Amino acid sequence: MLLTLDIGNTNVTIGVFDGDQVRATWRFATDIERLADEYAVMLLGLLNAARIEPRSIDQAVMACVVPELAVVFERLCERYFGAAPLVVGTGTKTGVRVLYDNPREVGADRIVDVVAALHEYGPPPLIIVDVGTATVFDAVSADGDYLGGAIAPGIGIASEALFSRAAKLYRVELERPKHAIGKNTVAAVQSGTVFGYVGLVEGVLARFKRELGGQARVIATGGWAALLAQETRAFDVIDPDLTLKGLRLVHEMNTRRD
Repeated sequence: MLLTLDIGNTNVTIGVFDGDQVRATWRFATDIERLADEYAVMLLGLLNAARIEPRSIDQAVMACVVPELAVVFERLCERYFGAAPLVVGTGTKTGVRVLYDNPREVGADRIVDVVAALHEYGPPPLIIVDVGTATVFDAVSADGDYLGGAIAPGIGIASEALFSRAAKLYRVELERPKHAIGKNTVAAVQSGTVFGYVGLVEGVLARFKRELGGQARVIATGGWAALLAQETRAFDVIDPDLTLKGLRLVHEMNTRRD
């Protein structure tokens, strides 16, 4: 079986694949202070709950945007599964031509998402929206090339900035607003945040589509995608496992024998 690891700034997302089938996925908070053994205790417990034998995992692949944690998860994979992970980065075969000014600036997770989107939801052009720590838009041309994208602060970051800088505002749970016109502080913050980000997403997507020739399929992923999807028809597909699927595909490209 294959262990897939997406180490992000806010969450670590993990999946186990048996062939091309997802056996289980988990998500927990990123903590740069946590040691490999501490993460392993969590992961082994999750595997046990899912009735997946750790010894059945013999391969691993990883995308990491938190440099401090890259070596932590490499040690975890080697010590507990006996498998040095394939770390996706510059030089990794993906089958995607990157037309960014400096391809090294593009996060591995973004290219992995493109790989999965092309495989699962092509043909291009495509737009991928990752609504997570940041709200990230990625554009794929009709030829399947990665063109570039846009990055905005994520919903969580924006909310924390609001609460920390406005003395009379307090943290509220971000959920679907009942009305645009909030009748109290909680409702007003929920409306401004959720509907505000819906407007942001719809506006950026409209501009992307114009530059792509008028049409493009939109795939959404990330922890906040489902919330926004309740208020917009801009997403054609919501796939919370997009990055994990892409990691599996990239691993296959780099390990199969032609």
